[in-house]
Amino acid sequence: MSVASGRIVGLDDGVPGEEEVRLGDDVVLLPGLVDTHVHVNEPGRSEWEGFAHATRAAAAGGVTTIVDMPLNSVPATVDVEALETKRLAAAGQCHVDVGFWGGAVPSNLHELPRLWDAGVFGFKCFLADSGVEEFPALDEGRLEDVMEQVSSFGGLLLVHAEDPDAVSPCPAGGTRYDDFLASRPDASEVSAVSAVVGAARRTGCRAHVVHVSTARALPLLAAAHSAGVPVTAETCPHYLALSAEEVPDGATEYKCCPPIRDAVNRELLWAGLAGGTLGCVVSDHSPCTPELKALDTGAFADAWGGISSLQLALPVVWTEARRRGHGLVDVARWMAAGPADRAGLRHKGRIAVGNDADFCVLAPEETFVVDPSRLAHRSPVTPYAGRELAGVVRGTWLDGRPVDTDGPPLGRLLRRGGS
Repeated sequence: MSVASGRIVGLDDGVPGEEEVRLGDDVVLLPGLVDTHVHVNEPGRSEWEGFAHATRAAAAGGVTTIVDMPLNSVPATVDVEALETKRLAAAGQCHVDVGFWGGAVPSNLHELPRLWDAGVFGFKCFLADSGVEEFPALDEGRLEDVMEQVSSFGGLLLVHAEDPDAVSPCPAGGTRYDDFLASRPDASEVSAVSAVVGAARRTGCRAHVVHVSTARALPLLAAAHSAGVPVTAETCPHYLALSAEEVPDGATEYKCCPPIRDAVNRELLWAGLAGGTLGCVVSDHSPCTPELKALDTGAFADAWGGISSLQLALPVVWTEARRRGHGLVDVARWMAAGPADRAGLRHKGRIAVGNDADFCVLAPEETFVVDPSRLAHRSPVTPYAGRELAGVVRGTWLDGRPVDTDGPPLGRLLRRGGS
């Protein structure tokens, strides 16, 4: 393969160049992963993460491009001024390429065209409480208004699909995982996905359901695909690797919304991924400070709902995928090409002539035990602590150069229509 000026210019061996790089026999070269569901939280909550920590973690996990979610930062990315504030916060800190989603909230319908023109890759909304007051949810009527607006300029709407009427409060002070799980039942996702599919059918808006956790929503999504309704969906490593049966009571490091469900459901999600109903796997990296996870009390009602997994997503998925007979080609499709396609990152996600020379060098047979203290995430909190995983990232290349997270950050801030 040949690389020049940060792009892949040839795939044949034997092309002369200024420098030759040879990889070991125990590694494979994957396209750099693309993670389109990352909460960086800066500015405003940079003690939760921040661009420097998040992009170091991404590079350590073979991820060369992330797209940052519009909430948990302050201000939320719901207008152009907030977007520029976030870009200023990110400038000079990023070790991988970073793009941005805009936000859709009840009050900013008029801002969506401006954000689109300013280069966001699409818009994120919630149908249930987002967990932060500066990013309120849309009701079904407002969802349709937003879809009509986004459809008018060919945009993409990402939807956190849980029906608030089907979500109940988690018992105060309760430490039983089963109680937390019961508070956010499968029915809440099924109802919300049904609403998204219906609104997309009526408006023609491209919609993407984020972090699908329940297999009961898959028939709705499959039927929408068959009918030509422009709705796609993703899932996350924790839904593919973990199960409710293994979550100890009080283990709030496992809390996320929607929740990790049972093992039968997990296997059905794998079937949905293999069959194409779920098109990609992204981290939903949603970190916070250890104190906000209520680790001292184990109270699920009090704990922040999010799992930090940006650095571990590839080995988690590869470990589970190979157990089920899937190969690295599948993993690259789910974690590189699929997310890149969904976000419209035209030169990312594949090893192909003309694409950015972004690579992950993976030793697929090498294993390691997760030590939270060795992760590049800002806070060493993870449900994968002590778990043995397969797949060690030996190196990450961005624009044809190896990423050195101890050196100057070389990542770019991306705008829609570019790489």
